[in-house]
Amino acid sequence: MAFSEEFKTHLASGVTTLCRAWSLRRRDGVVYGFTDHDRELRFDGMVFKADTGLTAQALEQSTGLSVDNSEALGALTAASVTEDDIRAGRFDGAEIQCWLVNWADVGQRALLFRGRFGEITRVSGGFRAELRGLTEALNQPQGLIYQSQCSAILGDARCGVALDQPGYFTEIAVETMEKGKVFSFAGLDEFDDRWFERGRFLVRSGAGEGLIGLIKNDRLSATGRVIELWEDLRADVRPGDLIRIEAGCDKRAATCRLKFDNFANFRGFPHIPGEDWLATYPVKSGQNDGGSLSGSGSQEASG
Repeated sequence: MAFSEEFKTHLASGVTTLCRAWSLRRRDGVVYGFTDHDRELRFDGMVFKADTGLTAQALEQSTGLSVDNSEALGALTAASVTEDDIRAGRFDGAEIQCWLVNWADVGQRALLFRGRFGEITRVSGGFRAELRGLTEALNQPQGLIYQSQCSAILGDARCGVALDQPGYFTEIAVETMEKGKVFSFAGLDEFDDRWFERGRFLVRSGAGEGLIGLIKNDRLSATGRVIELWEDLRADVRPGDLIRIEAGCDKRAATCRLKFDNFANFRGFPHIPGEDWLATYPVKSGQNDGGSLSGSGSQEASG
C-alpha cells in the first residue's frame, strides 16, 4: 500500500479522521460502493454509501505468495446486496477493493486490499463473505495435463470456435419450466439430438437476467425439446423470458473435427494409449493396438 506524504502527516498527528471504503464489482459489471463512515463519500467517480451496514474484520496480509485473507460482514438490503442476488450467485467471484480514507479529505487515502469474494454464507439477516487476495490465483494448478480429451473451454482463445456463428446458438423465449432447471420447447427441432448437451444456458431478460447455467441433458423427440441444467438457476425465470442456448462439446477429437470443424485447435492427445497398454504382452495374432486384452486372440501368449 502507498501513502502520500499528506496522509502520513495526518496519521502521525495522533488525531485522525479515518474510515474504510469498499468498492464491489460483480462479474456482470454492476458496481457498489460502501463505507463504515456515518455519511457517504465520493472519489474515483464513485459514491460510497454509508447506510449499507457493511464492515470488515481484521485483514491478514503477508509477504511472499501466501494468500491474504479477510472477511466482510453486511446487512441484506433491497438497495444493495439482496438475499435473492446472493442465492442466484450474482456476487460469486465479485472483485472488491478496500481503502483507508481520511473522510475529512478523501484525497488522502490508501488501497489496503484488492481481491475477490470467496465463500458467501447467510447469517441472521445479513451475509458473511470471505475475501481472497490476488495471490489466490497463484494457488491454482498450472500447466497442461496429458489426456486424450481436449483441455480447452469451448469458445475460449485456445479453442478458437466462434459461438456466434449460425448453428452454434439460438435465442428463444422460455415456454415451460420445472424446478428451475428443466425447460421444454415445442420447437427447436432444427438442431440434432444432444446438440446443446454440455453447453451454456444464458438468461437474457427477466429476474434472472445475466445468470448462466450448464446444460446436463438435451433431448429431442417428436413432441419437442427438453433441456435440463445441472443446477437450478436460483432465480424467478418465467415463461416469456429471453434465453440464449449455446452448443456443447464433449471434448472428444471426433466432436472437434465433425461438429466444429476445429481439429487444428484440438488441445488433447487422442492417440495416447489407454491404461490397458501397460499390461500388454507379445501375441502371435490379433490386433496389437494397445487396447483391451479381452479381444479375440489377444490373450494368446507367444511360445
